[in-house]
Amino acid sequence: MHTNFTNNAKIPTAIVLLFISLRLVAVNFAGKPDYSLLNGVQDTIPPKKVKVNSSEKKEISDTVNHTNDSVKVNTIDTLILSKDSLDAPVKYEAADSGVLKLKTKEFLLYGKANVKYKDLELQAATVEYNSETQLVKAYGALDTTNNPLSKPKLNQGPTTSISDSIIFNMKTMKGITKNTYMKEDEIFVNASVVKKVDSNSFYAYRARFTTCNLDTPHFAIRSRKLKMITNKLAVSGPASPEFEGVPVPIGIPFGIYPLVQGRHSGILVPAFTVSQDFGFGLEGLGYYKVVNDNWDITTRANLYSYGGWTLNVAPKYIKRYHYTGSLSITLQNPKILNTSLVTKDQFTTSKSFMINWNHTQDTRSRPGTTFGASVQFGSTKFNQTLLNNPYQNYQNQLSSSISYSKNFNNKVNLSLNLNHNQNNNTHLVNLNFPTATLSVVTFYPFQKKDKIGTPKWYENIGVGYSGNFSNQISFYDTAGVSFKRLLDTFQYGATHSIPISISLPALGPVTLSPSISYEERWFGQKIYRTWDTTKNKLDTTIQKGFYTQRQMSFGVTASTRIFGTFNLKHGETKIRHEIRPSIGFSYKPDFVSKYFYNSRVDSFGHTARFSVFDGVLPGGFGEGTFGGISFAIDNLLEMKVKDKKDTSGKTTKKIKLLDGFGINGSYNLVADSFALSTFNLYARSTLFEKVNITASATLDPYVVDSLGYRKNIYAWNGPKHNLGSITSGNIAISTSFKSKAKDGKENKDKNIPVDPFLTPDEQQRQLQFARANPAEFTDFDIPWTLSLSYSLTFTKQPKITNGLYSYSNVIYSSANFNGDFSLTPKWKVGSTGYFDFNSGQLQQFSMFITRDMHCWQLSINVTPIGMFRSFSFTISPKSGVLRDLRINRSRSFSSY
Repeated sequence: MHTNFTNNAKIPTAIVLLFISLRLVAVNFAGKPDYSLLNGVQDTIPPKKVKVNSSEKKEISDTVNHTNDSVKVNTIDTLILSKDSLDAPVKYEAADSGVLKLKTKEFLLYGKANVKYKDLELQAATVEYNSETQLVKAYGALDTTNNPLSKPKLNQGPTTSISDSIIFNMKTMKGITKNTYMKEDEIFVNASVVKKVDSNSFYAYRARFTTCNLDTPHFAIRSRKLKMITNKLAVSGPASPEFEGVPVPIGIPFGIYPLVQGRHSGILVPAFTVSQDFGFGLEGLGYYKVVNDNWDITTRANLYSYGGWTLNVAPKYIKRYHYTGSLSITLQNPKILNTSLVTKDQFTTSKSFMINWNHTQDTRSRPGTTFGASVQFGSTKFNQTLLNNPYQNYQNQLSSSISYSKNFNNKVNLSLNLNHNQNNNTHLVNLNFPTATLSVVTFYPFQKKDKIGTPKWYENIGVGYSGNFSNQISFYDTAGVSFKRLLDTFQYGATHSIPISISLPALGPVTLSPSISYEERWFGQKIYRTWDTTKNKLDTTIQKGFYTQRQMSFGVTASTRIFGTFNLKHGETKIRHEIRPSIGFSYKPDFVSKYFYNSRVDSFGHTARFSVFDGVLPGGFGEGTFGGISFAIDNLLEMKVKDKKDTSGKTTKKIKLLDGFGINGSYNLVADSFALSTFNLYARSTLFEKVNITASATLDPYVVDSLGYRKNIYAWNGPKHNLGSITSGNIAISTSFKSKAKDGKENKDKNIPVDPFLTPDEQQRQLQFARANPAEFTDFDIPWTLSLSYSLTFTKQPKITNGLYSYSNVIYSSANFNGDFSLTPKWKVGSTGYFDFNSGQLQQFSMFITRDMHCWQLSINVTPIGMFRSFSFTISPKSGVLRDLRINRSRSFSSY
């Protein structure tokens, strides 16, 4: 029987034909085929009588409605399920026609045929199916010039293939294809013959595989034999690469290419490097081990021919909605070639270590309780011997923090901390543990439980509490550390503060805020400084014990807000000025003057005033009675202009000219000298939404002599008639510019992939790697980028020169730059650097050149200035599957 159908066929006819074909495939009839199903459909086959066998165990009742009359005939068929029947329905369609051959049990689809079975989808010009052999054959078609018009396409799971012909078994999923182009995740395979042995494995003969998605790939690896297992791996026999179709006389005996998605254990391939100081080396050799769903361990080692080595063990753990963290332990045993003529030793050796631990708790796991850690502890000389890491080479500060906090019914907060900091230049290490902080949320003891009417003024009186207890141990890591030495440096301290406040109703535009504060501090030692006339030096004596200091203050503050608007250009542009002044009256009695004393500080007889708690935890109070006025003025300046992008001309946009600028200070009405305090000035702004500016300074309104000592004379009454001298200040300016992307979209940033499960330490390492290897994180869609930053810090510090105690100005100034630009759509050049204005030298500079090669990327990184000068040349595939198949050449030289 032949039945032709097209896309215009009626739906009932198509449904009936599909049902007939499935019954012919999946069911053997006990007798002759039952054509009564065709009744009701306009066909040429007449209805036939069916004999009912009442002894059959399984009965199926059919009601047939004949077209010639309305008589209903009930029939019962006897059905036996075939052993070779399919276990899932088959969906199919064709644009031209479908042919059903009953004698040979074949079904043919012509013209853009599409067949779907489970996760398998077949598209071809012609599809043939034989229900006896379960074989499916698919062929393409030719156009009028005998060129291929379409080829069979087979999709199954992550695998997609296009072939000249396809033959496979629907039940066993075994098959064979000719001239096949196949895609398995990121790998593209072209083979003369592909034989599929089961649903997940197949073999290829005369195969060429690549990660380039072009019809004519830029590169490929040729092998006569290849086996691929879906979502697991690919294994090849002897193979050789080719570029642009040209074979390269380089071969490998076999190849293993992992295709596993997600986490899986495996060997980490090293990179080859050459260093003048370390010798030949293999960097990054290691193993990645998946322990379970929550743990994995990465082990890496750097091995050098001079005998130096570095070992890193980095376990990582994560439990969703509970916590995540990582631990990194690095042991370093460098052996550096000695080029100095001072010593006769051929090599310089040292041993160092570094421990990094990061832990973050999900707030949803235990509401009200948090635990976190950020530890960076190790040898002070560890960073100095790191190869090809200029940013970490100059990192001289290490710090750590482990914290635990608990909230008790939103009324009391408790936190425990362990802190650590060390300076790699001075080799001083400070450990603070434990540091406990207890705070009580402000409560209102006179407030009624049931509020009725207007509350009394005293009901708004609030009382709070905050306490801090800390310990500290200090030592130098270059000296031997003993328990006795640690006890000598041990000190502790505590701070207690009880603020009392009251909320008063506003007096029109003015808000009043009275306050009372009591504070007490506990100390574990005193420090006395005395001048030794015999040796002409300042001696320090430490006295252990338990000591206290107390302080109280009373005050009231009034604040308000003042607004003003200036119209420019006939009202099209408006400038809005907001002033936030405040003035306060406070009184603080002097409870601590007995702890201050004068001491000689140089051989010329100059003296300075010290407190016995200077340099002692938690720090002493300032002496003197204060009864005076404090004042502050803060300003905000904004401009409103018409939005040029709006064609209607009615929309305006707001531009901030100054985010804030102001001044604050105080005047002590009861002081006999130096009544006016220093002035603190500050300003911050984001000009044109591009340039970030932050500045602050401290202005001393009194005259100072040539040695830096203050005189009780106002600067405007002095010989120079100025406002005073700046004793400290800083300014920071930063900006970044970039051109629009080629596609016209803005804010396009794809340089560094973001992983939400990376720990802060891993994010920092990723950022450092991107800085050290900028060519590997280049966005070719943006023609150019430029980032600039400048910082200046100024302060006055005491010093002793030739026995003379004086103050000197210390200025630190530096600038950073980073940028790149495209020479062509495929070539990009960039650089980054750090300039120190104090030394007048470029302390760090690196540049890169990179080339986008479609499926490959070439990068050249050069660091001509720094502790270690280096050069690297890398060509690597972009695909993650072949990321270890790279050509790498690197050299490094010491600047010692």
